Amino acid sequence: MFDIAIIGAGTTGASIARRLSAYKLSVALFERKADVSFGVSKANSGIIHAGFHHNPSTLKARLEVQGNLMFDQLKAELRFPFQRVGILVAAFSDEDLKTVEALYEMGAANGVPGLEIVGRERILTLEPKLSGDVVGGLWAPTGGIIEPYRFVFALVGNARRNGVSLFTDWKVAGARRADGHWQLVSEQGETHEARRVVNAAGLYADEVSAMFGAEEFRIVPRKGEEFLLEKNAAGFPSHVIFPVPARNSKGVLVIPTVEGTMMVGPTAEEIEAKDDTGTTPGNLDRVFSLAGRMVPAISKKDVITSFAGLRPTLPGDDFYIALSKKAPNFVQVAGIQSPGLTAAPAIAEYVRDLLKEDGLELAEKKDFVPTIERSPKVIELSFPELDELVRREPAYAHIVCRCESVSEAEVVEAIRKGHVTLDGVKFYTRAGMGRCQGGFCTYRLLSIIARETGIPVDEITKRGKGSPVVMGRIGAGWRDAEGGVPADGQAGNASPARARSGSGG
Repeated sequence: MFDIAIIGAGTTGASIARRLSAYKLSVALFERKADVSFGVSKANSGIIHAGFHHNPSTLKARLEVQGNLMFDQLKAELRFPFQRVGILVAAFSDEDLKTVEALYEMGAANGVPGLEIVGRERILTLEPKLSGDVVGGLWAPTGGIIEPYRFVFALVGNARRNGVSLFTDWKVAGARRADGHWQLVSEQGETHEARRVVNAAGLYADEVSAMFGAEEFRIVPRKGEEFLLEKNAAGFPSHVIFPVPARNSKGVLVIPTVEGTMMVGPTAEEIEAKDDTGTTPGNLDRVFSLAGRMVPAISKKDVITSFAGLRPTLPGDDFYIALSKKAPNFVQVAGIQSPGLTAAPAIAEYVRDLLKEDGLELAEKKDFVPTIERSPKVIELSFPELDELVRREPAYAHIVCRCESVSEAEVVEAIRKGHVTLDGVKFYTRAGMGRCQGGFCTYRLLSIIARETGIPVDEITKRGKGSPVVMGRIGAGWRDAEGGVPADGQAGNASPARARSGSGG
């Protein structure tokens, strides 16, 4: 019997779990995917918004500004990559400048600090990569960038350190109310009981709400295609660059990432299917046409991959966070689209207060640990530091991913923390995220996952069920390598376990 069951381990659910882990409560976090952040959060643009896009009357505007101000402390505690690079809204006409003035007034009403309307000379000084056709814009220095999946991993890691139970590959298929508590039933027929439930199920919040006999609403997926450009691309900006916003979208952006790559996008298209994450050549051309107007140096030749994310939208364009009026002890946290990542820490505070309003007793833990342990990363070390580290742990000398300088030791750590899919390891370590997009390291990653877990290589998946990496066998097939050394001769120091790897060719 858990005190709280949270459905959905994306940014929102993870933030709520971490916040509640500070209290004397038994908390469970349920995720339908193979790993946390594998739903809406993994394709998030990674922007910490400043708070000037939304009307002060909306809940999202209030939580966005509050959440933004919480990230410095969160970074200090959880040690995830985060930079306050600032946001620029670029205007290219007098009409655009009128919109910029409206954004400034809205941001000022929301209490956004440091906002400034800037002229042509000032904006080009701030961001020389902008087109010379720019006439001015808005400067928001509190905006920032983050890696969303590493943020979620840090939140969940800290929540688990403080006693939260995590269940992945656990899709809620039904719910029953009995004896004053909820019984959650999975697709496989497993059950868990909880006194209260938080619905943070993202794209599936409407379906979860229906299972619990709560409010009826419809989540509409809004698809956004984005394109990732390699490090050192000519158009790399110093700040996040916005156009003036469109009716249902903030527009196509130019976004530096905390790891040195850059993104352009997203598109905004309402669709029906909640699993449609395909990209199209037509949108590639459109996105680069719009982005190139702002930053002319951007080039399609620098693209290393493309992806699409789905935002869970509701009519009215606001968050829906409230105690259910139909289902007892049930909290709705739905329609958390942009700026949901920014607002997530504040959403967690808001949900905590709703639970208290619902009668939950909150007693703070004296032994709550707000921090997380973080192992060294090769890419961040000087040569003397790396030399000393390798003397203690030789696996740091075995570079698995050349593009991102990820060592075998870092991959092993990810696996031992429970990330046993290719994407799970990639998001935790960045192995496979560089210019070759796993062309060099995928085989080595498969070998290490197999060695550490005992999972045969041809059963390892990219992101869980239905996403096999190896589709068949070639030649003599697969052979075992004993003593923790993969068959390709690469040393493996993490553990003398069974490995499976390719036999050649």
